[in-house]
Amino acid sequence: MNYFHKSAIAASLLATLATATPSAAASFDGDWNVQITSSNAACNSGASVSLEINNGQVASNTSAVTASGRVAEAGAIRVTLATGVKRAVGSGTLNGTSGSGTWRAALCSGTWSAQRM
Repeated sequence: MNYFHKSAIAASLLATLATATPSAAASFDGDWNVQITSSNAACNSGASVSLEINNGQVASNTSAVTASGRVAEAGAIRVTLATGVKRAVGSGTLNGTSGSGTWRAALCSGTWSAQRM
């Protein structure tokens, strides 16, 4: 069996496993309420945003904020939130019912905590 043929079989097997096995990140699917706090007194703090996770993909539940990102199998999350020209990037970890992490933007940074709704 030549190298190309072996590679084709391996790629086919991996593709089959990827589509046949549900993602463990899907265990985080649902609606989440995220509380955002700033470590800089000059920046707004105490904001709340509602996010939805569907098959590990992060999206916003409101038109006021655009959200994108992904949750990995172990609960590691990376997300970008945007409203108008303002943009923030966050990362952290989710477990079954809650999560926490940090975020940063152009002039501000802080922490976030999340609760499954």
